[in-house]
Amino acid sequence: MRQNNFEVIIIGGSYAGLAAAMALGRSLRQVLVIDAGEPCNKQTPHSHNFLTQDGKSPREISSIARKQAEAYPTVQFTSDLAVEGNKMEEGFEIKTKKGSIYKSKKLILATGIKDLLPAIPGLKACWGISVIHCPYCHGYEVRNQSTGLLANGDFGFEFGKMITNWTKDLTLFTNGKSTLTEEQTSILLSKNINIIESPVKELTHQNGALKSVKLVNGNAIHLKALYAKPDFDQNLGIISSLGCELKQNGFLEVDQFQKTTVAGVYACGDNTNMFRSVAFAVSSGNMAGAACNKELIDESYSL
Repeated sequence: MRQNNFEVIIIGGSYAGLAAAMALGRSLRQVLVIDAGEPCNKQTPHSHNFLTQDGKSPREISSIARKQAEAYPTVQFTSDLAVEGNKMEEGFEIKTKKGSIYKSKKLILATGIKDLLPAIPGLKACWGISVIHCPYCHGYEVRNQSTGLLANGDFGFEFGKMITNWTKDLTLFTNGKSTLTEEQTSILLSKNINIIESPVKELTHQNGALKSVKLVNGNAIHLKALYAKPDFDQNLGIISSLGCELKQNGFLEVDQFQKTTVAGVYACGDNTNMFRSVAFAVSSGNMAGAACNKELIDESYSL
C-alpha cells in the first residue's frame, strides 16, 4: 500500500525539485516528489553555464539528477500533477490530477513557470533552440552572428545594450510602434542597432533553426538567433489555494532561505526568480531543502 504521509512534499521534479530532494534525502527525511514530467526547456538541445555539465542536454542532466536522488531510500517519486494544496492544522494536504491525496509537514514548490509565447507562426518550434531567452545560457553559441531581439520600450533598450556584448550585428524588433524614448532610440542607433517597427508576420526555420524573420510589410530579415522574453504563468492553482504571495513582477515572494509568505512552504527555481538557469535552480533547490530540514529539526526541539 502506497505511503501517503511524508515529512516533506516537493511539487516539481526538475532541477530545483531534484536538488531539494537530494538535500532532504541526505538529511534522512521522508520525501515525496510529485512531477508531471513537463519541464519548460524540454526541446532545448543544450544547457550551458553549469559547471561539470556544460553543453549537455537538459534531459540528460535531469535524468542523471533523478537517478541520483532516487538512490536515497527515503525519497519517493510519483508521476502526477498536483492540482490543489491546503494548509491543515499540522501541515499540508495535496490533491493530484489522478485523485491521490498526500499529506506532509512541509511543502516545497518547484513548479517552474509556463511561457506564454507570442502567437507568431514558427516561434514555438524555435523556442529554446534558436529563439532564446538568456545570453548567459546561449549567447556564446551565437556570438558575432546576425541576431534579433523581440522587445520594446525600456526593456528593449536595456536588453539591447546587454546583447551587444555578444554581437554587434543586432536588430531590435519592436513588433509594432516603438515605445522607446527619443534618447533611447538615438543611443541604440549610435551603436548600429537596427530598429524595425513593422509587426512580425512569421519566423521561417528548419527543424527549429531560425532562417529569417518575415515582416508584415513584406520584408524578411535573415537571422541566426532571436532573443525573446515572453510573459509567463505561475501554477496558480496550487499557489492560490495555499495563499502564497507573488511579487509585483509575478514571481513568488521568498526570503534568503527560499521561504514563502506561508509558514512551512518553501519555493525554488524558475517560479521565484527571473534569472532562469540550471545553475540557479539547483542552488535555490539545495537551499530550500537544507532550510526545510533545519526548520524540522528546530521544531523537534521546541517545548
